[in-house]
Amino acid sequence: MTNTIEIFKALSNEARVQILEWLKDPTTHFSPQEGADLITVGVCVSQITEKLNMNQSTASQYLSMLQRAGLVHATRLGKWTYYKRNEDAINDIGRFLQK
Repeated sequence: MTNTIEIFKALSNEARVQILEWLKDPTTHFSPQEGADLITVGVCVSQITEKLNMNQSTASQYLSMLQRAGLVHATRLGKWTYYKRNEDAINDIGRFLQK
């Protein structure tokens, strides 16, 4: 974990933690998307924004912070960006906390 401080900064916000929870099981928390599988590609930023009940700018800032911390991966398809959890990084956090 090279960016420990960034990870903990990202996790210090309830909405960002909630995003990670939703992305853990996207088919339960989000509607199917046209053209991108929720599991393999990720969840479109517009669906995350809607679920957060925030404006897109704030949601995008939250997702960018999670991405900088390495907790999510972003995939760009056309004009849409999709996010999914980085399970390896999240598992590393668990191991780090157990030390």
